[in-house]
Amino acid sequence: MASCANPLQLPTASLHALRRQAGRGVIPPPRPRRRPRSAAAAAMDSGGPSPVVLGCGAINVDYLATVASFPNPDDKIRSLELKVQGGGNTGNALTAAARLGLRPRIISKVANDAQGRNILSELQADGIDTSYILVAEDGNSPFTYIIVDQQTKTRTCIHTPGSPPLVPEELTKANLSSALDGADIVYFDVRLHDTALLVAEEASQRKIPILIDAERKREGLDELLNFASYVVCSAKFPQAWTGASSLPVALVSMLSRQPKIKFVIVTLGEKGCLMLERSMTDASEAGEIDAEALLESLQKKVDQSSTIPKCIASKSNLRISVDGVGSISGRLLLGTAEVIPPGELIDTTGAGDAFIGAVLYGLCTGMPPESMLPFAAQVRVCKICRLVAVAEVWELAAAFLIARTHAWLAIDQNWAELHPN
Repeated sequence: MASCANPLQLPTASLHALRRQAGRGVIPPPRPRRRPRSAAAAAMDSGGPSPVVLGCGAINVDYLATVASFPNPDDKIRSLELKVQGGGNTGNALTAAARLGLRPRIISKVANDAQGRNILSELQADGIDTSYILVAEDGNSPFTYIIVDQQTKTRTCIHTPGSPPLVPEELTKANLSSALDGADIVYFDVRLHDTALLVAEEASQRKIPILIDAERKREGLDELLNFASYVVCSAKFPQAWTGASSLPVALVSMLSRQPKIKFVIVTLGEKGCLMLERSMTDASEAGEIDAEALLESLQKKVDQSSTIPKCIASKSNLRISVDGVGSISGRLLLGTAEVIPPGELIDTTGAGDAFIGAVLYGLCTGMPPESMLPFAAQVRVCKICRLVAVAEVWELAAAFLIARTHAWLAIDQNWAELHPN
């Protein structure tokens, strides 16, 4: 989470110059569906304050050692590069959200040690409100050793949890109420699950939407999913959680089990992402289609020659069914990923968190999925590619968002005038 200058100061002209320098073109904004603008988005459009996102979960220090190849047992090797930076799912995701223009707050805990002080200073440098992070006088702050394999472009994480852990009794009612005041969305990475459940219950009572990062099955996840409005999960999670035979079957099963969830996004790495979005109204049986067949039809529409992220969406308000599971009314969206030249790939550490930070922005600003998925894919690329210097990458991502959002707003208005029905 290296600090950078205010990303909103980068002019659009510089954005195009940086993208040309990186050898890629700017993604054209997709044609949006008409949908009501959120109160937070309306406030931003009128020059008001940016939306507030509250996160509860992991923040830590990452020690990233890049090696030529992963060592064999009992090997002694030298690193090619060592970086020390802030990490943790919540820390990474809300850093991305902050650099894209949101106002994040974090509920977590560190110790009063060198690592803890560095974590707080990095978060504060990015404009994140750390006043709800508890600081223990004793113990240790959480940290992770990360081995980045330059040959396979993979990373291996060895995590040491913070001690003593955050417990619900340490989060006072006054602090919980203050942290939620004015929040537009709440994010959980399913760490600190007892405290997270307390925050989720209060957020639900206040009718604040909740996004859950379901990376894998963890203690407390099932309870938190009962409060979820949105879920972003790893490729393996849906089938592991549901026991389904395939990914589309698992997504229908998830929405069938959790009627409050509005959409589930599955991140698929270099294959992009898949989203199942629930409709507000029930679809007729005449529009019923098998979930696996629907996914196959979207995959056939992918332009294999394209190198930039795109979104292929099914018709709206279909009855998407699975034998033995049931059906849900909604639509399926397939998001493609940007093709990354091998020479530009650094490592994937924090890429999924950057994607979630962009999704949080999209939700807070009323961005339709057709725009949100390609944009989140682009932000992910900025995290893992050697496009430009690290600070410039985040400025680029933010500037791209501002330019794309304004373009989308203009198109949305024109689209509404040309298509009043």
